[in-house]
Amino acid sequence: MTRPSSGPIPDHKVIAPVWGRAASVDVERGEGSWLIDRSGVRWLDYTSGIGVVNTGHAHPRVAAAIAEQAAKLLHGQQNIVFHEPGLRLHDRLSRILPGGPWGVFLSNSGAEAVEAAVKLARRATRRRNILVFRGGYHGRTAQTMALTTAKNVYRGHFEPLPGSVYSTAYPYCYRAPSGPRDPQKPGAGGSCAGCTCRWEEEWDLTLHTLVDAEDVAAVIIEPILGEGGYIVPPAGFLPRLRELTRQLGILLIADEVQTGFGRTGEMFAVQHSKVEPDILVMAKGIASGLPLSGIIARSELLASWAPGTHGGTYGGNVVACAAALATLDVIEQEQLVANAAARGAQMLAGLRAVAEGRRAIGDVRGIGLMLALEFVKPDEGDGRVPDADAVRRVIAEAASRRLLLLSAGSYGQVIRIIPPLVTTAAEVDQALEIIAASLDAAGMVRS
Repeated sequence: MTRPSSGPIPDHKVIAPVWGRAASVDVERGEGSWLIDRSGVRWLDYTSGIGVVNTGHAHPRVAAAIAEQAAKLLHGQQNIVFHEPGLRLHDRLSRILPGGPWGVFLSNSGAEAVEAAVKLARRATRRRNILVFRGGYHGRTAQTMALTTAKNVYRGHFEPLPGSVYSTAYPYCYRAPSGPRDPQKPGAGGSCAGCTCRWEEEWDLTLHTLVDAEDVAAVIIEPILGEGGYIVPPAGFLPRLRELTRQLGILLIADEVQTGFGRTGEMFAVQHSKVEPDILVMAKGIASGLPLSGIIARSELLASWAPGTHGGTYGGNVVACAAALATLDVIEQEQLVANAAARGAQMLAGLRAVAEGRRAIGDVRGIGLMLALEFVKPDEGDGRVPDADAVRRVIAEAASRRLLLLSAGSYGQVIRIIPPLVTTAAEVDQALEIIAASLDAAGMVRS
């Protein structure tokens, strides 16, 4: 009998069609910013496995830590044993944020960690309602679908979903009612004079029409919207939101699943605003590709969970914890947070130069290595009509040139660029050249 791991490689049809596909690379291995397919062709991977491999593909130090731990113990369940990688990781993560004191709970996926945050908020406050911001993405389980409003493909046709979730407006400066604004310029932040996003008015309206503040346990927010379009809010937004939540006794949950572990040029995106959340959700970049997630929460909040009220068989898996410790070592010792800031500034400047004169590109934005191009139909409506077809064409042209990119945005109108944090200045320049050629090939030439 033929073993499953031998013989011809199975056809792609064995994979369920529900997996939407950005590319169809038959990958053999990866190294740094590159994937190598079975023919030996190298692909510049500026998707990072959707923001996961911050240390690059198969970083030698992470791979060695995984192999060493796998030879000792593959699974040590949290209810039964203590293992050294888990103890060291819990301790290290409890000290990774300023302020505190902090405690940590580990799970497997981003959605699981979001669910943990919501359960903890409800238990600690004895309130039941949750506020979310429109455009946010928080997962695909039932509870996290109810929290997600990035686009209808994530929750459409799956109702009924858990209730007691209410949405309010996120500040989207490019799509401000009076016209595009630069979120970094004076007058565009928080409740400052001149802000036209009206997010604070919408917040107040939500609390006067849909839900009473006294019943809200928490608001959960991505500091920079991910699936919603890599939207960077005004500089004063998060500090003002933190002020409002404290006034109302509402917990602030920062969903840093996609923004965490150096992605934005700080270890966590909230640090750009010097905002301290009550609970921070983490996953993706934490373990360089192994399934691991968790929450960092104020210690007094975690103390409200009685033993057995939350858990999971695989949470804090010993091999994943070893990978996470090695990941944190690499991020620190190779100064990847600083590299993300430097390479991000290089790429943002390059993207703005590439976009100049191309009317189909409505906005160029980003922070660190979390960057986006928003595509529009400049001759329709107010010139900001989303153009998803343009995004598909440019991504396809880039893939034909061996550069992997992803889409985002509620209408699929955004190309998001997510390089590994180990990417080099030369690789950024190469990616910019490919993007420029792909725009030309897709018919978006300079006017």
